Amino acid sequence: MAMLSNLDLIRRVPLFAALSSDQARLVAEAVVKRRYKRGEAIVRQGEQDSALYILLTGRARVVTVGARGREVILAVLQPGQHLGEMSLIDKAPHSATVRAELPSDVLLLDQATFQRCLPEAGNLAHGVLRGLVERLRAADRQIESLALLDVYGRVARSLIDMAEDGGDFKRIRHKVSRQDLAKVVGASREMVSRVMKDLEVRGYIETQADGSVNLRERLARA
Repeated sequence: MAMLSNLDLIRRVPLFAALSSDQARLVAEAVVKRRYKRGEAIVRQGEQDSALYILLTGRARVVTVGARGREVILAVLQPGQHLGEMSLIDKAPHSATVRAELPSDVLLLDQATFQRCLPEAGNLAHGVLRGLVERLRAADRQIESLALLDVYGRVARSLIDMAEDGGDFKRIRHKVSRQDLAKVVGASREMVSRVMKDLEVRGYIETQADGSVNLRERLARA
């Protein structure tokens, strides 16, 4: 690998296949090669940085960790695959930790160069990209919930995700269907109804006459 130029490496990465010659040279001049030891974190869940990572050699594991320390594997990355792009697009913290399973060589591309290869901020394609990132983050949260949380936790997280700010509480303005919620959290309708009733009795939520739901602030801390 040491005898290959950065441009040669760029041409071997599927992500960069559609770049023009000028864009490829721009990326080649900007990338930095870095080696990660086995078990070393490439990115960490909850942290934010400003780089796109492209795996050249080795293998990496994408994991999320729950409050009790339980780890769930979301994906295993092979050479040619990339990570960190969601944080570059929406500037939010990483939704998962990526750790090298083997000694791995990685290309790092800085945010400024990455942005120059994207459509303009006002472009429709840019809006589509942000929408896709939002859906991917929601999917990651759903996988984490199903793997790490019990039914109470999954219902609570789903309610929080559906709610909007309403002053000293959050509000779900539409009627919450117990059947639909059961499908989201992977439980029976009867179980979801019992959980919702218990949350009401405990004062975490309040169902209105029109079916909308108010969530007290302490639900997020429960």
